[in-house]
Amino acid sequence: MFKNKAKTGDSLKEKVSPKNFTKNPIKGTKFTVMISSAKGGVGKSTFSINLLFALQKLGYKVGLLDADIHGPSLPKMIGLNERPKTNNDKFLLPLEKYGAQFMSLGFLVDEKTPMIWRGPMVAGTIKTLAEKVLWKDLDFLIIDMPPGTGDTQLTFAQDVKIDGAIIISTPQELALMDVTRGIQMFNKVKIKILGLVENMSFFKGDDGKSYNIFGEDGVEKTAKEFDKKFLGKIPINTELRKSADLGLPLTYKKPDHEISKIFADIALKIKQDVL
Repeated sequence: MFKNKAKTGDSLKEKVSPKNFTKNPIKGTKFTVMISSAKGGVGKSTFSINLLFALQKLGYKVGLLDADIHGPSLPKMIGLNERPKTNNDKFLLPLEKYGAQFMSLGFLVDEKTPMIWRGPMVAGTIKTLAEKVLWKDLDFLIIDMPPGTGDTQLTFAQDVKIDGAIIISTPQELALMDVTRGIQMFNKVKIKILGLVENMSFFKGDDGKSYNIFGEDGVEKTAKEFDKKFLGKIPINTELRKSADLGLPLTYKKPDHEISKIFADIALKIKQDVL
């Protein structure tokens, strides 16, 4: 009887013990960086595409993979509505614009089609986007992740060699609760956190004063609490929002804009950390 219990205990330990997964680099890329936010609506996609062109301004070949299956926003933000072609080996060829490469499920389905998929279908699609896109000699691939800590995050963590993750959040306490979960998730799956960014940090009025709409310094305090780097603050800015809506990212359109300079500083920090 005791022997049977011991066998059952050993079996349980085997099932719940951490597994070693083979993580493969994404073909055609040198460095892969995740942009993550455990909370939705904090400006992660706007950050991703502007960081992309900030890295491009440093002289790197760059690409962006939109991994948000349920809410792909890349087609709108880059102003592309073409369908990607495939080569003879049935690899998807990324779309190109402004000297950068792009892939999103949004290029493959109608804009108004809801993706009502369960976990296995999401995981299968993510594997396809990770393994079946023919990226062309990229220095940096930026992955715009969906919010949360679910199937998409787990699939990438288990199957793909990720060189680092950046966590985006507003300084609001509700958002920071999810940031804590995101930090713990990346620590568990052993993905290096390159740093935290405070987005929508403040709003500068016509009177020249800064207004902390969502709170003050919350992300920086969280970074210190968990011993992670704080990469910077990005204020609420109308021109940043307009450029995203027009499909003409601010860091590409106006590299000398005050907001573009903040992205340039963050890109330099990422370069120094990853290379």
